[in-house]
Amino acid sequence: MRLSSIQKYLINSKVIPYALSILFLVITIFLGISVGSISISFSTILHIMTNGWISSPIADEISPMVYNIVVSIRMPRVLLAMLVGFSLAIAGASFQGLLKNPLADPYTLGVSSGASVGAVIVLFLGLTLPVIGSFTLPIMSIMFALLTLFLVLTFSRIVDRKISVETIILTGIIFSSFLGAVISLMIALSGEELRQIVVWLMGSVSMRGWTYVYMILPFTFIGALILILNSKELNALSFGEETAYQLGVDVAKRKLFILIGASLLTGSAVAISGTIGFVGLVIPHITRMLWGPNHFRLLPLAMLNGGSFLILADLVSRTIIAPQELPIGVITSIIGAPVFAFIFFNRNRKR
Repeated sequence: MRLSSIQKYLINSKVIPYALSILFLVITIFLGISVGSISISFSTILHIMTNGWISSPIADEISPMVYNIVVSIRMPRVLLAMLVGFSLAIAGASFQGLLKNPLADPYTLGVSSGASVGAVIVLFLGLTLPVIGSFTLPIMSIMFALLTLFLVLTFSRIVDRKISVETIILTGIIFSSFLGAVISLMIALSGEELRQIVVWLMGSVSMRGWTYVYMILPFTFIGALILILNSKELNALSFGEETAYQLGVDVAKRKLFILIGASLLTGSAVAISGTIGFVGLVIPHITRMLWGPNHFRLLPLAMLNGGSFLILADLVSRTIIAPQELPIGVITSIIGAPVFAFIFFNRNRKR
């Protein structure tokens, strides 16, 4: 009884959930930057963050090597993991609300498969487009992700003028299966590119640098903004399209906005880091269990928790068998699969 009262107080609080999530995120950021082959104290990291940007190189207190490790290697890696976690978690929470299924994830519509096809084509053919140069891979991935969304929605509209949730899900499954087969075909035909393709598909945020942080940042901001601005409509849609329509929601328009926002986030995340599973499935569900189903609160909290989770997953991936690294997608799957099984088991047992 006492526990339920505390839990009810926490859920009803307007400040505590955000304060705890932000605090946890800050701690994980410092941990991600601190831990490695060379340990760096929190105070040194804080000093570099507050003074180092202005007075680089830093006086006599911090060596140039430590400064470069923090600023050039670990900080962009940690921030990139955070942004990818942001994108996948808030996209997953939105898909779950829209599709009225807490076991849905950002890959439901085949957008991830589309982004992966774009990346694999670049790696398979060794493409480097004029002007964009080294950014060919992420830009092609984003383009293919958005193209896949367009094709899924177009096909769904041809089959069902109302574009029902069931039609979208089935169309997404069809496109995911087809695009997965295309990826398998290219892997089977690849030679020297095989290892590069497989490693990319398993997911990683290593050796990306600040350029990739700057690249994903606008997509994360725009996609998250679109979803948060539609959080009230998501609350209505989670009760069904008919109920949302009766409450005055322009169902077709809002559904399109939510799909575009979530797919933009998923596509950009996959383009930058490869396929990283379970973040968009597990984090929103756990956040919903802790803080309730209101999307006005759920979306930003899931985003913060997703960033923290992926920073910790990346930290484990690069330290568990150091000096070698595991793909971050392997770590998220090892953690996420048992959690998913537990959630699925409890959900069915309560029916």
